Amino acid sequence: MTIKSQTETLSLQPALQKTAGIMALLNAWRQQHWIRPVDLAFARFLLEECSDAPPLLILSSALLSHQLGRGHVCLDLKATLLRPCEVLHIPPLGEMLEDNLLFEERPHILLKDLNVEQWEQNIQHEALISAGAGSTPLVLERGRLYLRRYWAYENQVRMAIHARVDRFMARSDPTGDQDLSRRLNHLFKDPGIGPIHWQKVACALAARQWFTIITGGPGTGKTTSVLKLLALLQSIRSEDSDTGTPSMPLRIQLAAPTGKAAQRLNASLAKSMRSWAMEPFQDEAPCLKVLPQKALTLHRLLGYQPGSRRFRHHQQHPLAIDVLVIDEASMIDLEMMNAVLLALPASARLILLGDKDQLASVEAGTILGEMCQRAHAGHYSEAMREWLLKTTGETLPEKMVDPASTTIDHAIVMLRDSHRFKEDSGIGALGRAIRDGNVQALRRLRTEGYRDIAEVVLIERDLEPLRQLVIEGDVLSKEAGRYGYRHYLDIIHQAEPSEDALPETFAAWAIRSLEAHRTFQVLAAVRQGAFGVDALNNLITESLHREGLISANDGWYFGRPVMVIRNDYALGLMNGDIGITLRLPGEGGSSSLRVAFLQEEGAHGVRWVLPSRLGDVETVFALTVHKSQGSEFAHTALILPPHHSGNMTRELLYTGVTRASEWFTLVHSGDQTILQKTVLQRVERHSGLMAEL
Repeated sequence: MTIKSQTETLSLQPALQKTAGIMALLNAWRQQHWIRPVDLAFARFLLEECSDAPPLLILSSALLSHQLGRGHVCLDLKATLLRPCEVLHIPPLGEMLEDNLLFEERPHILLKDLNVEQWEQNIQHEALISAGAGSTPLVLERGRLYLRRYWAYENQVRMAIHARVDRFMARSDPTGDQDLSRRLNHLFKDPGIGPIHWQKVACALAARQWFTIITGGPGTGKTTSVLKLLALLQSIRSEDSDTGTPSMPLRIQLAAPTGKAAQRLNASLAKSMRSWAMEPFQDEAPCLKVLPQKALTLHRLLGYQPGSRRFRHHQQHPLAIDVLVIDEASMIDLEMMNAVLLALPASARLILLGDKDQLASVEAGTILGEMCQRAHAGHYSEAMREWLLKTTGETLPEKMVDPASTTIDHAIVMLRDSHRFKEDSGIGALGRAIRDGNVQALRRLRTEGYRDIAEVVLIERDLEPLRQLVIEGDVLSKEAGRYGYRHYLDIIHQAEPSEDALPETFAAWAIRSLEAHRTFQVLAAVRQGAFGVDALNNLITESLHREGLISANDGWYFGRPVMVIRNDYALGLMNGDIGITLRLPGEGGSSSLRVAFLQEEGAHGVRWVLPSRLGDVETVFALTVHKSQGSEFAHTALILPPHHSGNMTRELLYTGVTRASEWFTLVHSGDQTILQKTVLQRVERHSGLMAEL
């Protein structure tokens, strides 16, 4: 293929006509911290491989790498040309610009004369880019520029989902529908709390298909729904044998993206099993006995091989399971979803649980959020509406019927009624206002006053209210009982066993200490700056030390809470695991510090680890909102910085608020525009997954 020179194809701006000029520009952007070192290195690599690469292609490759670092799967050419500042965040929005770059060298000016067709024409190079064929490092498809690896992930995920969605259980015989209806009525004797029993609808849909997404906010019953669904599937399996002999129970596995999310799923399932009144389900008792009791992280499930991107389980060595349930699916990135689907047998069901309105994964891709864009409106066919009425007795409203519905729409169910937050709950109302982007409702909520939400305004850098909050849980009264960090530190000091106590006594103390720590958590909206997670951890540590609640303000000390930030398979600790530094008796009557983690494999449910063996941990008096996903705390305090940034979005604020179960405190500078901008700014992730699905 003959490639025309760029000046022949299109009269580009001078900065785009010479490779040396592009590299100088990228170096300048790197110095301004507008792009990462890896973005610049990727552009250099392509240029070293092909010195005749078009200048615009080199620029586009750096922008593509930059977008991957921000969670996008591809560089969307059209969106970039329409809104370059918002899409690229180069330069960062809301920040002052340095004067050592010409105005014309900034992205929104540099690209202003291009259209998509011209952009595509001017990045052609047979060795570097193709429409998918061959092995070029870049793929251009329908106005989207991909790294080949991510283009392959997206196509494989799309095909795998299509295969499962298209393989639904077409129960055309009345007997099958009647049997499913009988079982559903048996499991759901409770009429539910809303006009439609969405949990029952979710179970009905999931029982007839091999791919299901059950989404919903906190307390809407996702875990309860899936527990009943699994009992339903087991009971159907036990009677599906044509020979009349008992069939083998379904092999079911529960999983979550992080160790913390897996622990929370374990706790939720155990609670649901205990609270589930067993009397109405005596017929299902054998099925309940074979339900899974423990969730694994996805890395453990797939058999992660350290030092590589490979897993022990893959297409040639699939998992030996019949049903896979993944909780907190909003945290799953495209690469991990592809690995899961490759390792899952074609005959196995996949059920995803998660809140579509939460933050997406840190890595590229947002599978749950993308697929659930139409979930609120339903988009079910009339035939599906009639089938659900016949099978569940539930009548979907006419507004949820869509003649253009797809099989993907039928695979997604949104639970809408919260059992956690009552009508008078400020946390529930605040979460809904943020989720809906309702600024007016947000203003009303903050003036009406609720028992379970509070505000702390920091005036002129006066940090004493914040210090009071993190210690006592309330800025007004030490007797407010809203669980500051004093609560868990008092427990670990007062309940510390004597040196001659039994190991199980120390384990019980550790468990109680870890549970007490979960009652209160400070969340940071950003990592850097005066109100970023690093500065807040220093402030809180110094405040607790000054109060005499901890013995030091750096290094290892009694009571220090830490989070594992990288999987450590030798220790059996996963990214997101939280531990508390306690004391264990040693030889000769001396005590030494150990970090206690909740672990089913550990003695008495606790794993004790020497601090010297923990290399990749950080103090977690303050957590980023991203790191808090999959967790729940009785009281959450969210700290907003005094200036809005591009990373502060509706999804971040919603996720921070909904980590709280009993109390929520918002700490900010008093600038109302920051809160409003955050509510109105949404996470935008570009990919081609739903364009094809």
